[in-house]
Amino acid sequence: MKKKWIALMTVCTMAAITAGCSSESSTETAAPTTQAGSSAVQEESGESSISNEDLSGTITFTIWDNNLNDFIEQNDMVGKFQEMYPNAEIEVEKIKDDTEYWNAMKMRASANQLPDVMFNKPFTLSRFKDYLLDLSDTEAAKNNTLAEGYALDGKILGIPMTSGYEYVYYWKDMFQEAGVEVPDTWPEFVEAAKTLQEYFGKDNPDFMAVACGLKDEWPDYPYMEFMPALESGNGQNWNTMASEDEPFADGTDINKAYKKVYDLFTSGALGKDPLGLGNDQVTTLFAAKEAAIIALGDWGLQNIQTGAEDISQLGTFYLPARNTEEDPYNVIVQGDSFMGVTTHSKNPELATAFVEWFYSDAWYPDYINYVSSASAMENFPKEKDPILAEADQLCPDMELIMYDGGGDDFTALQNETAFDYKKLGAQMLTDGFDLDATFADLNTKWTAARQKLGIQ
Repeated sequence: MKKKWIALMTVCTMAAITAGCSSESSTETAAPTTQAGSSAVQEESGESSISNEDLSGTITFTIWDNNLNDFIEQNDMVGKFQEMYPNAEIEVEKIKDDTEYWNAMKMRASANQLPDVMFNKPFTLSRFKDYLLDLSDTEAAKNNTLAEGYALDGKILGIPMTSGYEYVYYWKDMFQEAGVEVPDTWPEFVEAAKTLQEYFGKDNPDFMAVACGLKDEWPDYPYMEFMPALESGNGQNWNTMASEDEPFADGTDINKAYKKVYDLFTSGALGKDPLGLGNDQVTTLFAAKEAAIIALGDWGLQNIQTGAEDISQLGTFYLPARNTEEDPYNVIVQGDSFMGVTTHSKNPELATAFVEWFYSDAWYPDYINYVSSASAMENFPKEKDPILAEADQLCPDMELIMYDGGGDDFTALQNETAFDYKKLGAQMLTDGFDLDATFADLNTKWTAARQKLGIQ
């Protein structure tokens, strides 16, 4: 059995395209499978017309995720797949990072040279929708808890590999000492943060009630990226904004959400110098109990555990964006790493068989247990870490909001208006910042950009 492994950077990808390697486009879709790991096409009689041995050829699987790459290498994914499909060959192409990945995929789409199997993010599915086959009839899609929610025009074009949740990590003993309870609403959250800052900050001038490393800008994403969706209960809020001339006006979801964030950020609860610290620094401070609260995804737990001497008092709850207990308790969930088969594949049946196999018991359970993210497959549930599970226990009435990062129209408007929500969060803490003036300026730019770009 022949195993191929290629590690390429974008420059290599560009060279291959420039060289004019040919790739025929195919729009054939593989028929539904009857069992995990099998891509046999079933006729009405129920007999298989294509066996595993009949499926032969080479497919390319392109990734950027280092964790996935390590797991693939350590567990001989290619060899295991070939045990079931002995005449198949897989080229695993590792691109340096997601930035180079998207640059490469954009060029390849134009050159008719996309790989057989590629990954997408929620906000790139619409960008590549004309280059992806419908996987709705696959067992992988049917067993996935999120795939249908991200369907475009009724078609499942990518199957999310994991589901991600966002948490507020906190130290229970610090809450107890300061007389603070786990907040259930946004006003309670802000008040708890201010109380913690006053209590511990009086003896420790470097204390941060809410650890947020705004020197890096991106760590404010739980507030600046997700709060508008939590406010509205609309996971498509960025796409909704793309259809509006003045999405930052008074009373809009983003206006209300950012006013809440502004009140928190300017309350003093972020300590004396959040703009001078990056994410690694504030995570270290939190692990050392120099901070009481930090908002991160499930991936943040490992970083905290690594830095903390004792996590027996570490707990989690979901960010309470709601105003009152009568309002819905919205919680963000998002699919990640959407595996799809491209229309450029010369062997879509084999490519689809690989996707089915990847999400079968032959591969997926071991992988999902390797990473910290939650399972996206209902047939392979993963028990949450007890620390993360506490958030579920505290919020039995949660309403899950399936988050979409925004499509091409929103991205085009972002670029045209220079609207960067993560940068905006950091700017809130600069001298002379005026939130209302910023909203007015963004509305003016947004209206002009929609007209210039012809976005309806």
